[in-house]
Amino acid sequence: MCKKVLLILTIGLFYSLSPLQAQFGLAPVDSIQPLDSFTRIKNYLPGFDTTQPGSGTTFLISSLVVTGNKKTKPTILLREVPFKAGMQFSLTELIDLFQRGEQQLMNTTLFHTARIYASKFEGNCLEVTIEVAERWYLFPFPFFSLVDRNFNQWLVEQRASLKRVIYGMHLLYNNPTGHNDRMKLWVVNGYAREYLLSYEKPYFDRKMNWGYGITMRTGKTREVNFSTGGDKQLFFRSDNFIRWYSSIGGELIYRPKLYARHSFGFYYYQEKVSDTVARLNPDYFGNAKKVIRFPDLFYQFSYIKMDYLPYPSKGLATRIKVSKLGFTPSFNLWQLHWKTVAAWPIGVKNILTAESYAGLKFPFNQPYINRRFLGYKDIFIRGFEYNVVDGVAGGYVRAQFAREIARINILLPGFIRKRATIDKIPFRLFAKVYSNAGYVYSPTTLNNQLQNRFLQASGIGIDLLSLYDLTIRIEYSFNNLGQNGLFLHRTSNF
Repeated sequence: MCKKVLLILTIGLFYSLSPLQAQFGLAPVDSIQPLDSFTRIKNYLPGFDTTQPGSGTTFLISSLVVTGNKKTKPTILLREVPFKAGMQFSLTELIDLFQRGEQQLMNTTLFHTARIYASKFEGNCLEVTIEVAERWYLFPFPFFSLVDRNFNQWLVEQRASLKRVIYGMHLLYNNPTGHNDRMKLWVVNGYAREYLLSYEKPYFDRKMNWGYGITMRTGKTREVNFSTGGDKQLFFRSDNFIRWYSSIGGELIYRPKLYARHSFGFYYYQEKVSDTVARLNPDYFGNAKKVIRFPDLFYQFSYIKMDYLPYPSKGLATRIKVSKLGFTPSFNLWQLHWKTVAAWPIGVKNILTAESYAGLKFPFNQPYINRRFLGYKDIFIRGFEYNVVDGVAGGYVRAQFAREIARINILLPGFIRKRATIDKIPFRLFAKVYSNAGYVYSPTTLNNQLQNRFLQASGIGIDLLSLYDLTIRIEYSFNNLGQNGLFLHRTSNF
């Protein structure tokens, strides 16, 4: 019955979009631009005489000009393009390289727009211009949150106590020195307290192959996810602090070319919980311990070759991570994680996306904090958003078919356009259908039902894309347990 309903809703969704577009004049813009050879030549080589045969002609890039980069250093832009001055290419190769260069520049998340084109011709010699519009790089995020269920309870019953408030500031400063570096400063106080400082610099050598990142973090909370029951997180809350944590470490990053990246990291962690937490779950750290200290060594390989990383229509991205946590018999964990995403354009308006994830934790006998698997952060199965699945081995596969149905640009007020690098806010709208399935193995199940069981869900949804890689996903899912629901997801590169 659910499959029939899903099929009817999907067909109705796609057919209902046509009159909507006609009514509001929202002509869809193809996610993959249907440019013919003539249009591509005019776009990337505007001064080229298309009446002359050029398929066998070789062009020499005599010089590179960078414009629009008010803060970003030219070397950062030149590092991302797959060509240099002095190189020779055929006409077809040149156009493909220009397009790949634009995609690489956009995937740095430094720019609103990026365009590469031949600005001058002298025979077969070209001057190539790299033109960008920079984003805003400084993002302070003040926030204020109540611990209690609602404002009246906090105001009347708790007498507006500031001890039951979480407040602070998240500061994200991208590109502070113009070298695509990133700095984060988290200051959180009140019911929970956390302080975080991190800095990442992609290159520190002349060849621009090696980079580094460092992070320091400390905090304490009055609430702890001490166990899992009924496939949901179980929390213990107190008026006093019951969990303390801190970590420090860094990583070396090696990126010899454009798409592959190697990371070698070392972090040191310390965590402590109260006597009550250790009594509620003696297996939280294992052996009823209240304090753990351990190192974390890891190696990560990533390969990213996509046209637009936040919402790709073409390309491949994969990430493999091997890590070792702890060296004592009571805290000893090897981890392997592998995630891959691939996208293919189907025609000029449609995108087929496939995603897979696999994880392994060894040895299998692990304390509670090392058994968290699906449902945490971005590793989850759609249709099971209200659940978590703990275990030591498993994964999922996912397929999605999306169709771009509209692209809208909202013009900014004049006083904002004078100060900004853009004059409009773009929105892209996609309709989609999807299906995913997964499995998690756990030596122990306790009071949970989703472990050691095949999980599957399908659904339909709408994706909205806007500035700064903001993606909002509205999805309605059906799972193989007979459950269904509407889910909202928000992702961004902030």
